[in-house]
Amino acid sequence: MNDESVPILMYHAIAHRPAPAAHPLSVTPEAFAEQMELLGERGFTPVTTARLGRAWRHGEPLPPRPVLITFDDGYEGVHRHALPVLDTLGFTSTLFVSTGWLRGPHHEGGAPDTMLDWGQVRELAAAGTEIGGHSHTHPQLDQLDDGRLRSEAVRCKEIITAELGTAPVSFAYPYGYSSRRVRRAVRAAGFAQSLAVGNALARRRQGPYALERVTVRRSTGAGEFERLVEGRGVARAFARDRALTKGYAVLRRTRRAARSLRT
Repeated sequence: MNDESVPILMYHAIAHRPAPAAHPLSVTPEAFAEQMELLGERGFTPVTTARLGRAWRHGEPLPPRPVLITFDDGYEGVHRHALPVLDTLGFTSTLFVSTGWLRGPHHEGGAPDTMLDWGQVRELAAAGTEIGGHSHTHPQLDQLDDGRLRSEAVRCKEIITAELGTAPVSFAYPYGYSSRRVRRAVRAAGFAQSLAVGNALARRRQGPYALERVTVRRSTGAGEFERLVEGRGVARAFARDRALTKGYAVLRRTRRAARSLRT
């Protein structure tokens, strides 16, 4: 791994028995603790998405062997299981929340499992977790019309700002789907950087609105996890995922174009 590449780990649910819809992208609490301990043993220093963005935009120094620990959606297990581990090790992380999925006054339903409430989000923020945006209702942003696309990004930011008293500066695309139009909308909403998936190490040349992450799944064993964070065999481990993603991207652009012609 060279100085211009950083592993950004993408987690979702941390749970013993997640709902079926959340299961493939979930990680057991025991596996998560083991993975975090490995990061410490290997000399990695977790930083937030905001800090990486500042470093690559303005030249702020990064610690040796930086790594990002990110969580998507806002599952309750991030507070119950991940926070105690991170707190014990002194690790920071970034949580990207879909504001319409969280329990509380902005809830609109549709979440695949038990989600955080805003009190828990505030506790995570107080513990040093960066809270970022992940849209309001977790749609496929690249399939939305311009009005709804803007609303999903802006409403998410406004709700987080109102609940936490601080505006979020980082965003993650639901499902990892984005396009130039989506990236422009996220930037216009006031986010300074955004994460995709990609299943590759993040590099400065990707640009602040298309930084790639590595998916950590329930099937990710200790040996594979070590190879991923060290940057060994990432392309091989996710070759099938990347091929499917490229094929699906073409299909998605075709669907979007067809809808535009009908309206």
